Amino acid sequence: MSIIKKTALYFAQKEFCRAAINEHADLSIFKEKLSAVVIAGLILITISYLIGIPAVFIIGGIAAWLKNPTFGVIGIPLIYGLSWLLLMLGLYLAGPKYGKAFNHWAVRIILEKILGDEAKTIRPLPQEGSEKDITKN
Repeated sequence: MSIIKKTALYFAQKEFCRAAINEHADLSIFKEKLSAVVIAGLILITISYLIGIPAVFIIGGIAAWLKNPTFGVIGIPLIYGLSWLLLMLGLYLAGPKYGKAFNHWAVRIILEKILGDEAKTIRPLPQEGSEKDITKN
């Protein structure tokens, strides 16, 4: 048995993966109408991409044109940090429900490709502490 199949078998026994396979996870959630919070998150993500790298080059160019490296040394990390904050806030607003749905679907597809029909017959690993200690009297 290949290492890839052994690894897939191990992960197929985990709760997250078992749920994805048993629920036959799909991407139907992406067909639903987007809420205002999700739209706001997507807008923030777009803005973060628009101001991220281009702003770094623009501020670097302005610093070089002004012959003032302090402007670049302070401005570039600030604008790049701002773009990351906007990205993280956008992901927080738009992401959890859709991210989890996508991850469930991806896990199910990958495990079913590697394991085939065997993925549906694998039992979960026993929980830690659920087995009784027989050695004690």
